[in-house]
Parts: sequence; structure tokens; C-alpha cells
Amino acid sequence: MPQIEIAKNIFWVGVVDWNIRDFHGYITNRGTQYNSYLIRDDKIALVDTVKQNFTEGLLSNISETTKPEDVGYIIVNHVEPDHSGSLPEVAKKLKNAVIVCSERGKDAITEHYGGAFRFQTVKTGDELKLGNHTLRFIEAPMLHWPDSMFTYVVENKILMCNDAFGQHLASSKLFDDDIDPAILMEEAGRYFANILTPFAQLITRKIQEVVKMGISPTIIAPSHGVIWRQNPAKIIQAYLDWSAGKAKNKIVIVYDTMWGSTDKMARAISEGAISEGIEVKICKLRAATNTEAMTEILDAKAVIAGSPTLNNQMFPTMASFMNYATGLKPKDKLWSFFGSYGWGKGAVKGMIDEARKAGFEIHEDTLEVRFVPEEEDLSRCFHFGKQIALKIKAKP
Repeated sequence: MPQIEIAKNIFWVGVVDWNIRDFHGYITNRGTQYNSYLIRDDKIALVDTVKQNFTEGLLSNISETTKPEDVGYIIVNHVEPDHSGSLPEVAKKLKNAVIVCSERGKDAITEHYGGAFRFQTVKTGDELKLGNHTLRFIEAPMLHWPDSMFTYVVENKILMCNDAFGQHLASSKLFDDDIDPAILMEEAGRYFANILTPFAQLITRKIQEVVKMGISPTIIAPSHGVIWRQNPAKIIQAYLDWSAGKAKNKIVIVYDTMWGSTDKMARAISEGAISEGIEVKICKLRAATNTEAMTEILDAKAVIAGSPTLNNQMFPTMASFMNYATGLKPKDKLWSFFGSYGWGKGAVKGMIDEARKAGFEIHEDTLEVRFVPEEEDLSRCFHFGKQIALKIKAKP
């Protein structure tokens, strides 16, 4: 990539991963990128590294910008291997650089790569003077690892926030104003829904803390996806809304089917909800991924999950979805359940048990049909969807 200057003497030196399609279970249909930033001053700092198999590209980009031996600091905001995998090799090439990280970051780096590094640990409020640039550090534990922190370039008002405010989106364009805004917000929402949802309350508190510190970024530079320079307030507000569980009158029906009975039920349920003017999205597993389903759930008020019974249990795809969803713990959703069965029940009970353990709000009524739904059964399904629609319409 050619040199890209995001502000005077601050360069993007990251790499684009066009081909990745699975990010530890999160489906990344548009690829991703690993952003790394180099600040050139009296002292030179590299902020974050990249995934191990992209080390050569990062080192090449650094060399286009400065002599590797002139780099004085490597800032490690987060030790997950997609950001630190190249660190051991990069540290060898940037042989005069000190590793700057949180105390927990130091522990994590040592656990992953050994202790053969020179460390300088920092905490919230600490600053590092490079010359004309001042770096201020903000610890952000569990956003989304214990070691996580942000780096703020004070004079330029640039927040380098690692995994916050990112997207899995590979692009030859680096800035938000060069990207279709619908695609950008879709990917930002997908990223939040599938990675950061469990930390919603922490996100709200961290944003409030950053505001109290007087930090008001004009550029937000995450470690995945494009950089927010046109309107960083837009993604901050979106994070506040998503963290608060802000939703619209929308129902997501997530289900799978074996011989078509559960499919017929899902369609009838959707028709009942639609009859009340509710937006409905249907995600049939094996046609839609868990990633897609959770993205749709992000701004929905209710989830209706359906499964046939197989061997007295949930269908395997629904078991996978429930495991995925209960781990992410989306906030303030009404969950309800339906299913079909033959010789014995089990799927609906299994889904309810998982939802209850996760602390989800559960609709009191369930719906089960034996073998193939008849007209009377489909009428029950229609009214089931209608009932849930009325319930969420009454919900603020």
C-alpha cells in the first residue's frame, strides 16, 4: 500500500486481509484489515501491530515511512493475536523500541510470546511525549480483553481505540467518507452484535469516562476496518444506542426445519406479526449464519426461536445458535419459542432452559405442533405471532 497520512506525520501502516471469511466463528464476508499507525516525531511510535501472517507487509510499510531502528516505542493496545501476532518479529526489526502496554498487557504478552522484551507499563491518564505529539492512555479492561487500552493523540484529537468502533471490512479506501454509509454502518453493527454485545454496560461507562476526561476525538482510528474522520460522533452515538439496547418494533424469527413443519410454523407466525405492522426478519439456519441472525437481533425487540425435535433435543443448528446467542447475551429482548415434534418433545424445553440460564426475558406461552401442522395449527401460529407483536408494540 502507498503511504497514507491520516494527520500530519501520523501514518497508516496496516494491512488489508481480503480473503478472511471466518473470524473465530464470526462470518466476515467482506474480509477485514489490521490497522497499525506510525507517529513520526522526535521519538517515533508504532501503535499496534498485525496478525502474524501479515508481518512482512507491516514491516514493509514501516520501512516506507521511517527506518525501523529509529522507532522508539511499540504501543500494544490489545494482545489478541490478530493485533499482536507479528509482535515478536516486529520487535526484532524495531530493535530499539520499548513495548508500551497496560500491566495486564505485559502479563499477556509474556504469556503469549515470552518475556524477552523491554516494557513500559501505563495506566489511565499516563502520557508519553514524543515531541510535538503527546500520547495519553486510557485503560479499557474487558473491551474486550482484560489488557485492552486506548491511545489518544492529544494534539490531533485522534483516538486509536483498537477493537472498539471497528468493522470487519476490507477496502482500498481507508476513511468513512469514502465508503457507502449503508455498508459501513451495517458492518459496524455486525461487529458490535457479534463481538461487543456482552460488554454493553462497560462500553457505556467507558464512553462516559472518556468524555469526563475531556477527550473529544475528531478522528477515531480503530484496528479493524475504516477510520472515522467525517463524523466520529455518528459511531459513538450508535455504540451508545446499541449498548443501551435501543430497538425498534421488529421481530427476528430464527429457526431450522427437518421436513418442513417448523418452516410452515415460522411463516405463519411471521404473517401474524406482520398483520400488526411489525417489521419481521426470518433467519432460517443453514440458509443464514449465526452471525447474520445476531446482527438482525441487535435492533429488534423480540426473538422467536423455533426448532424441530431430534433425539429429544434441539436440532443441531439451533443448539449452535442458542449457544452462540446466550454467550453474547443481547440486552432487553423478549424471547419466545416454538417447534414441531414426532414421537416425543424436547426441543422447545431445551431452548427455554438455555435462555433461562442466560437470564433472558421469556414470553410465557410456547407453541408446539406434532408432525405436520394443519389449518388449525397454522391459525394458532398466526395468533402466536400476533400476540408477540402486540406485546412489543406496548413495550417502550
